[in-house]
Amino acid sequence: MMSQDRTVLVFGATGQQGGSVATALQAKGWRVKALVRDPNSDKAKAIAAQGIELVHGDLTDRQSIQAAMIGIYGVFSVQPSSGQGAASGVTDEAEIRYGKTIAETAIANGVHHLVYSSANAVGATKTEIGHFDTKSEIEKYIRSLNILSTIVRPSAFMEILTLPGMGLDQGEFSFFMRPNQPMQFIAVKDIGKIVAGIFADPAKFGSQTIEIAGDTVTGTELAEKFSRTAERPITYHRFSDSLLEQNAFLGGLAKLVDQGRLAGNADIASLRADFPELLTMDEWLAGAGRPALLAAIQANGSEVALR
Repeated sequence: MMSQDRTVLVFGATGQQGGSVATALQAKGWRVKALVRDPNSDKAKAIAAQGIELVHGDLTDRQSIQAAMIGIYGVFSVQPSSGQGAASGVTDEAEIRYGKTIAETAIANGVHHLVYSSANAVGATKTEIGHFDTKSEIEKYIRSLNILSTIVRPSAFMEILTLPGMGLDQGEFSFFMRPNQPMQFIAVKDIGKIVAGIFADPAKFGSQTIEIAGDTVTGTELAEKFSRTAERPITYHRFSDSLLEQNAFLGGLAKLVDQGRLAGNADIASLRADFPELLTMDEWLAGAGRPALLAAIQANGSEVALR
């Protein structure tokens, strides 16, 4: 690959996934550009300080996306999710439109490799949950286009486990799986490592859909790991049946976990062969996860905020 071709445009670089991808690519010697709505925001300034080039643009402005992709080798595509709730202002229709616009514009600009981040619950049949089914439609559209593409389907983020409303401040932890039911998780930082590896080896990873995760744990195992890290007892309970019945969104997610779709089916052994630095839950808790867990334990309880 010629040096002038080693440029990747990253969408969502001020967010979790895009930020991890931008950082990982830069660490591997890629030139990284980030499309941002507000170059003067604190998050945008932070990534610019890392040497990442900011490009002013907006997902609602096709011309700005077109301009940002000139001379680009690869594109990492992730959109604001409609599952983030009404406050985000992103509808199912908007998420689909953004995903399709990025793919179309990549083709128009002669981009060599498009990597799209989806979700592990996505599959051939609908989930009946909007922000998963939007990604299914974007996936299908990308596969229909004449461009080298790779789709990654991350499992649940380890970082989601320390959100407020899980009961950690009460010495408990509640989540979707049953106590002895395994569920897969990935550290957000590892998404970046995997995507950087995919861009580095398009012959191996091109034209593939890859479910990605770093570890598999049960609810009971999580409680044991949390207790060991926090040095205090933490018990595990699945979200109550009454909550899952009252809240259609949470109930739908629990159903997908029981079906196995959201619990995850990544081949972690194969992933570790290709990406040996993937974090286990214990390793995450020994690093970035530890202060997040301790902060959640010390925080006041609040409503579940999983979107």
